[in-house]
Amino acid sequence: MYAYIFRRSLQSSFVLIGVTGICFIMFQYMGDPALALVGMDATKEQLEEAARTLGLHLPLYEQYVRFLWRVLHGDFGFSFMTGTPALGLVMERMPATLELAVSAMIIATLAGAVVGILAAVKPRAIASRLAMVGTLIGISLPTFLIGILSIFIFSIALRWLPPFGRGDVVHIGYWSTGFLTASGLKHLILPACTLGLFQLSMSTRVIRGEMMEVLVEDYIRTARAKGLSIFLVTFRHALKNALIPFVTIAGLQLGQLIAFSIVTETVFQWPGMGKLLLMAIGQNDQPVVITYIMVIALIFVVINLIVDIVYTLLNPRIAYD
Repeated sequence: MYAYIFRRSLQSSFVLIGVTGICFIMFQYMGDPALALVGMDATKEQLEEAARTLGLHLPLYEQYVRFLWRVLHGDFGFSFMTGTPALGLVMERMPATLELAVSAMIIATLAGAVVGILAAVKPRAIASRLAMVGTLIGISLPTFLIGILSIFIFSIALRWLPPFGRGDVVHIGYWSTGFLTASGLKHLILPACTLGLFQLSMSTRVIRGEMMEVLVEDYIRTARAKGLSIFLVTFRHALKNALIPFVTIAGLQLGQLIAFSIVTETVFQWPGMGKLLLMAIGQNDQPVVITYIMVIALIFVVINLIVDIVYTLLNPRIAYD
């Protein structure tokens, strides 16, 4: 296991280096960073000075080597918008995005697993069929429409929940969280449910499909013939084997929720990394965009490694030699 983790970590480092290469090549064609740094009214001398400061006068391979060296040392440069370190700017917004993504993931995983299991155990029940129709609606509707409808219904019409913002937060060292305040929890409900609805629908359909395949296996029939209760057969024997593909989907979903929460954060004015990314793209703030991409790539790599390790806990027959 430890050898496997070491090999995967080494492979992941090459993946991250590849991401830096893609980012470097892509941003060669994304506008002039020197112009973004000094502004449209800059003189020719100011533009040349900015280009020298950014190292744009060097050959491309030297620029990339310098860029890679800085990235390996955690130096992603300074934001053109604020003049502060780009990594610090992204990390400052990370707690809000992680809080939103994890909340949406908990909702999607728990609710999706429960509904999917019930729909598999009693597939012909009216409630099961309605649940499957609901999952089709959840998959089909775009996130921005769900968010706007949620604001209209629960914030404007019913006045139950706040329409935007993060609410009051508590700072615990570097980290800030809204889980510990009533205002933070109320502000979290709508965006978390909006962001997690698509993943909930996917989770429900995946766990239902896997459970229906497992429930017709011979060992399940044997367990029923022994007189075991439906609860034990479902949750002790069937669910464990159905969880392996579900864990794969859940791991990828968590990465997607973190990376692609941009629309939800924009609709609800949530102060996370996605909203920062949109601002950085609009201002051609390349250091912030590159930092965001690298942080998301690192998160995906870590999540995939954790998913592989969880496999062995769910199924001991899987071994990494």
